[in-house]
Amino acid sequence: MEKNRLSRETLLPNLAAHVLEHGLGGASLRPLARAAGTSDRMLVYHFGNKETLVSDLLAYIAGVYSNALEIAIGDTRAATRRECIDRVLAQADNPGMRPFMVLWWEIVAGAARGLPGYELAAERMIAKQLDWLARQMPADDPDPMGGARYLLTLMEGTLMLGTVGHAETARNGLLASDLGRP
Repeated sequence: MEKNRLSRETLLPNLAAHVLEHGLGGASLRPLARAAGTSDRMLVYHFGNKETLVSDLLAYIAGVYSNALEIAIGDTRAATRRECIDRVLAQADNPGMRPFMVLWWEIVAGAARGLPGYELAAERMIAKQLDWLARQMPADDPDPMGGARYLLTLMEGTLMLGTVGHAETARNGLLASDLGRP
């Protein structure tokens, strides 16, 4: 790619594909630049520094994930909170979503370790997810944001348990929850 054709918008899809395949652990400027078909200097030129690049990249990936969920789930709001969580968890089992889930757990681990930029990235991603979930709540839900917080808590726990081999524990926990109530 020539310099005049490069922009954040043209670089982000290739950077995202690289990170979804290889993770953030090896996301130094040179491998990212190779994946984007440019130089590390051009990445710094377009993003300012590595921290901004990673922040913008994670925001872009969160948008791709949200769009994929929107397409998979459709425009119809769930009739119940149970239906909402079932729809989202069904997408987590989709092989195309796996790279997003692996990256998410890498971000969570980085935030837990206090790595620069990871906590902020996780906060932003959770805020977007909460906003999206609130819009998915049943039309008659008395507290859509409260429902979103509740479902996000259940989903994160369910996904984590499934990742570590306790999917049945998570399923049984969901069955015992009060998801039938608004």
